Amino acid sequence: MWQPHSGTSMLIVLTATLTGCAPTAGQGGPSVPPPRTVPMNLTPSSIADAVLSDAASRTGMEKATLVVESAEPVTWPDGSLGCPEPGMMYTMALVPGYRIRVRAGEQVLDYHASERGYFVLCPEGRSAEPVDSATR
Repeated sequence: MWQPHSGTSMLIVLTATLTGCAPTAGQGGPSVPPPRTVPMNLTPSSIADAVLSDAASRTGMEKATLVVESAEPVTWPDGSLGCPEPGMMYTMALVPGYRIRVRAGEQVLDYHASERGYFVLCPEGRSAEPVDSATR
């Protein structure tokens, strides 16, 4: 017999089960910072705006003084967005996204982003090149 709320109940149970599986700091799992995302109305400029906000908070500089030196569409080789952390495993699939370089005074911050709005600040020396930036 059909029960109108059985799907909702299953979703709640599944969500509660999966939430309980996530490692948290101090429980033996690695401390993983939350991913950075932008609002659902994604555009290259909304992602760049979110990146500028992040750069301002990291550098302590006013957002208005930061300069986007370049923002180009790229395809990252995997889920690391071209910024793999040693010892981590990533989804092995091509990821369309962007490379955004922000000038903050004398330094240039290298951000790698996906089209879905996730982005990371990639430290110097850890950046991998995108697989193809000319065809997008």
